[in-house]
Amino acid sequence: MNFPDALFPQAWAIGAFVPLFATWLWCLRGAPWRDLADSGRLNVWLGTTVLLILVWSMKAGVKPGLDMHLLGATMFTLMFGPRLAILGLSLVLAGVTLNNGLLGREGWEAYALNALALAVFPALLADAIRRVVDRCLPGNFFIYVFVTAFFGAAITAMASGVLACGLLWLAGVYPAPTLLDDHLPYYFLLGFAEAWLNGALITLMVVYSPRWVASFDDRRYLLHK
Repeated sequence: MNFPDALFPQAWAIGAFVPLFATWLWCLRGAPWRDLADSGRLNVWLGTTVLLILVWSMKAGVKPGLDMHLLGATMFTLMFGPRLAILGLSLVLAGVTLNNGLLGREGWEAYALNALALAVFPALLADAIRRVVDRCLPGNFFIYVFVTAFFGAAITAMASGVLACGLLWLAGVYPAPTLLDDHLPYYFLLGFAEAWLNGALITLMVVYSPRWVASFDDRRYLLHK
């Protein structure tokens, strides 16, 4: 999913910083900073960021821009909400980009495009799925775990893959048949791995340390069940 420099037209790469900065401003102004005032919550947020830097660094791919790795965006969003998740995922991407730059692999030109595709879009989609599930389905522990966390993570990962392929096609980097036949199907397989990772970790957290998951409400999902 990581787009290297010079893969997209420079106007795309530079122009992407405008919506990214606007999103960061929205996050900074409305993020629940009181959550991070608790040193325990802050340590969890920082620890999740570091963990995902390691996860994002373990990627596989055969062509530029077609690398694949687990996202963890649904887990981050359920734990801290979309604004803190976007900021955290942006730091994850910065860490990965810095490491790749030190290794001489890629620079910062495509950072904004990557951030929009790998941080902003999946965090907002994961939060939207959570809201729809909360609105349309009863408040139940198993619905939260299996629908919001498990299937929500799968949908988010698959949709992020579709977005990445769509951007590569619109920019003329790869033809549609190459993306549809040789790359997009693997995102659907990655979606199941994403679902298991997010579902398992969220389940462990809501069972043993529910205060780590901001979107989990004991009264809604457990009381009188």
